[in-house]
Amino acid sequence: MPAVLECLSHTPLHGYFDPEPEVVAEVARINAASRERVRAFDPELVVVFAPDHYNGFFYELMPSFCIGARAEAIGDYKSLAGTLPVPAEEARAMVEYVLSRDIDMAISYRMSVDHGAAQALEQVTGGLDYYPVIPVFINSVAPPMSTLRRSRMMGQAIGEFLKSTGKRVLILGSGGISHEPPIPELKGATQEISDRLIYTGRNLGPEARNARQERVISAARAFTSGATPNMRALNPEWDMAFLKMMQNDLLAVDRLSNEDVSRDAGKSAHEIRTWVAAFAALSAFGDYTAEIDFYRAIPEWIAGFACMHASPNA
Repeated sequence: MPAVLECLSHTPLHGYFDPEPEVVAEVARINAASRERVRAFDPELVVVFAPDHYNGFFYELMPSFCIGARAEAIGDYKSLAGTLPVPAEEARAMVEYVLSRDIDMAISYRMSVDHGAAQALEQVTGGLDYYPVIPVFINSVAPPMSTLRRSRMMGQAIGEFLKSTGKRVLILGSGGISHEPPIPELKGATQEISDRLIYTGRNLGPEARNARQERVISAARAFTSGATPNMRALNPEWDMAFLKMMQNDLLAVDRLSNEDVSRDAGKSAHEIRTWVAAFAALSAFGDYTAEIDFYRAIPEWIAGFACMHASPNA
């Protein structure tokens, strides 16, 4: 089998504000099953499609897509920190191939990834450095953003490149589904917030980072208690429709506008781009079969939380 896919939601709140123990245990069981599948597959390369939450990418220069030729995980919340073992020449070749397919792709030799990528790598592979890994950033929180169609096309191009390598490839997508945590916006921001979103956020000290984390934890507590009418409710019906789209009708995402996603699933639901790109990459290997392993609306984690795996039919 040349490729397998694992897609999963991530949450910075795991370990800070958790749902009932049986839900945490079920998520852990699902993650353990994914690690077993990956160990059996023994990938020669991992590609992780992930967002960023104003930890590595800022409005100083905000690409729609960026491939890391070198990358460090910052270790926010309880995610792992450290150097990702990126095969730099292969990452550069991937960029060149995607550009040749008329998809604008940036490259970084100093990429910082946060829990959006690190949590997926830890949960699915066991750590940051078990396998060679190429991180692919997709802007999912900082408007203006590319369309879902464009993310699909980008993922398809990366899948074509991966297929050409002849390697066993693990394709990861990390993000979504419906959620709208308290991520600041540039539009209407104070000067302090504006500066942080443009450039100063990359230099947060321990005190400022802890304060930021406490704001998110407090918001989760308020959201779970129903005390935050300004935070958009989770949307399980929309989430399941999206997951079934990934199973059966990937091209249907082309009909979803950014406005549709924000209205129906929340401003951070744009992280579904990582799933779309991952499934599109897998589709380059031919028709596939996908399984929904887990779904639950988890207000404590401010997320419609899901896990899927898939592999080519042939």
